[in-house]
Amino acid sequence: MTEPRRRGGVTHRLRVVRTEWLTPHLVRVVAGGPGLATFVDNGLTDRYVKIIFRQPGVEYDEPLDMAACRESLPREHWPVLRTYTVRSVGDTELVIDFVYHGEEGLAGPWAAALKPGDEILFNGPGGGYAPNPDADWHLLVGDEAALPAIASALEAIPADRPAYVFVEVAHAGEEIELPRPVRWVYRDADVPLAEVVKAFEFPPGAVHAFVHGEAGTIRELRRYLRFDREVPRDALSISGYWRRGMDDEGWRASKKAERELEEAEETAGRRID
Repeated sequence: MTEPRRRGGVTHRLRVVRTEWLTPHLVRVVAGGPGLATFVDNGLTDRYVKIIFRQPGVEYDEPLDMAACRESLPREHWPVLRTYTVRSVGDTELVIDFVYHGEEGLAGPWAAALKPGDEILFNGPGGGYAPNPDADWHLLVGDEAALPAIASALEAIPADRPAYVFVEVAHAGEEIELPRPVRWVYRDADVPLAEVVKAFEFPPGAVHAFVHGEAGTIRELRRYLRFDREVPRDALSISGYWRRGMDDEGWRASKKAERELEEAEETAGRRID
């Protein structure tokens, strides 16, 4: 009889190899070590991990294990999780890019302060998207939080298939090099990202789309793509990674209501205001 899998999965333990600032607000963390042997790549370009942060003042059994924590500790003592996309993974290194907003938040300041040899704990990978090689063309839309998945997807899209990319960042200093041309949209100094995408003239043929970023923008684009452009649901990977004005806990608490509205709209086949 197979033993039931405990919630939390395998806890991977890596050590920081190096860090690199890609832009003033985007720091790349490269990690490796023997713990990488337990990481099984799922082949998805939006593969993500849940990084584990110990609660200050709480003593944990070592080696730390999320499933064991959930079984033995009150919920308020559980380690905090933050979800991040894996930019790339190979035989010896795993790469994650973190958006840094100064000392605000949890993961950004932590990533900015990492030094070679520091430990990183995480569960995963999860994910749900890889570019369909049979699609006639690809649409990729997002902001800084979606850049790692967009970059990975662009590397996987066949060279003979067009890819149209729209990425919102704060300003020109936050642009990074990507494998295909990008329409960079500057936040608060340009036409809003959703309006830029709506003004884009769709080429003929079947699209496969990846659209992720700030929840309010994503909600507007989901309605446009599903109901105005009639993009099939199975040809659209779309969700909010964060919501303006909310911390991570607040956003996760509100996601259930967001999903229920999306399901209601899908059932009705129209927008529900």
